[in-house]
Amino acid sequence: MTIRCATTNAGKLREFRLIFGHYGRGRFVLEPLLGLGAIPAPEETGDSFVENAALKACYYSSFTDDLVFADDSGLAVDALGGAPGIVSARYAGHEATDGENNRKLLKDMEGEADRSARFVCSIALAQQGKLIATFTDDVEGTLLYAPKGPHGFGYDPLFCYEPFGCTFGEAEPERKFLVSHRGKALARLIRHLLPESAIQ
Repeated sequence: MTIRCATTNAGKLREFRLIFGHYGRGRFVLEPLLGLGAIPAPEETGDSFVENAALKACYYSSFTDDLVFADDSGLAVDALGGAPGIVSARYAGHEATDGENNRKLLKDMEGEADRSARFVCSIALAQQGKLIATFTDDVEGTLLYAPKGPHGFGYDPLFCYEPFGCTFGEAEPERKFLVSHRGKALARLIRHLLPESAIQ
């Protein structure tokens, strides 16, 4: 079965393929939506991760007959009232790099003793413009005062996952996806597609 993902983010695509390879039992061919780079992006007008994921999945699935999933994910920091939240990827501006977003986050967290945060991921599955299902999960952690680790992307180098004793930026990708927000949400999607298979 071919399933398309609606992302141009190389880091996300790499993780999606790892997760499908692990949980998919060889039953899927995961590919980006054909011509995705030439399709104008929809305006993300939702008030939550799940609303934006559903909006994107329905929009992009209208360009193909295949199943399409889209994700919306980000970091929610308790001391910042849940920010950066749904604007995580553009926290420091619409064209911001990961480094710029991380620096803004550290600046906004100056003087804050509560470093608790969570990554949240919502994934929506759609076909031919119609929403089929949504899947959401998260992972709890704490923010460091400086980035650590060469792996991952986004806020991974600042996000310390206590059971690992390191940041997601330090954890190997194959280890990270088993506990990450994105890995757990995508496992829920795969369980939906393969209900006869028990995913551990």
